[in-house]
Amino acid sequence: METYESFDGWLESQSVSHRRMASQLRQLVSVAAPKLVETSKWGNGCWLKGKLPLLYLHAEVDHLQFGFFAGALLRDRERLLRGKGKYVRHIRVETPADVDEAVFATMIRRAVRAPAYK
Repeated sequence: METYESFDGWLESQSVSHRRMASQLRQLVSVAAPKLVETSKWGNGCWLKGKLPLLYLHAEVDHLQFGFFAGALLRDRERLLRGKGKYVRHIRVETPADVDEAVFATMIRRAVRAPAYK
């Protein structure tokens, strides 16, 4: 697994199309949850609430996973979250058009307020 010193380092290592989508999501997170801290963990771009990892971006060849470390605890009325782990869930993002900013911002705010992170 590749490691990066910062979120910027992770972002710079991505393909042009992934950088475009990741930058779009990065901007959305900065507006929806401005107190989260960007970093890189486990070879991914991450956002922390205090010391706890809250959100992540993971790059696959043909898409990004916009993930929620406590995603299994979130309301998902839109049924966007994928995954079967005990806690972690993600939204598959293949193109910038896949990002419904209002819905994603709601999910981000839900993650920030999730009981596991209070």
